[in-house]
Amino acid sequence: MRHFAMSTLLIGASFSPNLFAHETEQLNYNLVNIQADASRQVANDEMRAVLYIEKSHKQPAELSNQINQLMNQAQAMARKYSQVKIETGTQSTYPVYDNDNNKLKEWRARAEIQLESKDFKAASQLISELQQHFQTQSINFSVSDEQRKKVENELMIEASKNFQQRAQAITQAWNKNQYNLVTLNLNTSNYFPQPMMRGAAKFSMAEAAPAQDMAAGESKIMVNANGSIQFK
Repeated sequence: MRHFAMSTLLIGASFSPNLFAHETEQLNYNLVNIQADASRQVANDEMRAVLYIEKSHKQPAELSNQINQLMNQAQAMARKYSQVKIETGTQSTYPVYDNDNNKLKEWRARAEIQLESKDFKAASQLISELQQHFQTQSINFSVSDEQRKKVENELMIEASKNFQQRAQAITQAWNKNQYNLVTLNLNTSNYFPQPMMRGAAKFSMAEAAPAQDMAAGESKIMVNANGSIQFK
């Protein structure tokens, strides 16, 4: 029994290099790498904004109280706009020292709120109200996840068809009848040319900032199909 097992091992070892070389030759023979793309300009349907307040006071407790009051007011304002999602962002408090004698001068605090909405009109109106106390750090536009996934699925099919068309054209150019697909990779990429606002002015209580008409623009979504075929 032991002798049979060893003989089998030796026979397998004697034939495996030739078999491996034959399979490798078949795999690497008549291989062609191909790449094809599919892209689409898609209207941005989601808006994100970051607003902030920054205040100073000699007493940290009073400073914290002022910040909390304004943040609570912002939350109350946002409740009137059910179409807008609001989140509390980064908050920080730090000491400010006198440059001349390095003594503690005051405390400074900064707090952010983040807005997200597909209703640009409602979001713009809320921002105009918040700007009575807050300043606008940035406004960005992008394609929502739902819309992006839908478009990507459609582009994957389109890119695959473009890949097949190129594969067929190359096969015919080399006077071959058919081909086998060896590998295929589908990759997505998004380009968002985002309109942005920075450092918008803060308006006083008596002055209401006019709601701005938002131009959301478009984003380019692309799917790349790359792989290799083997002529038959």
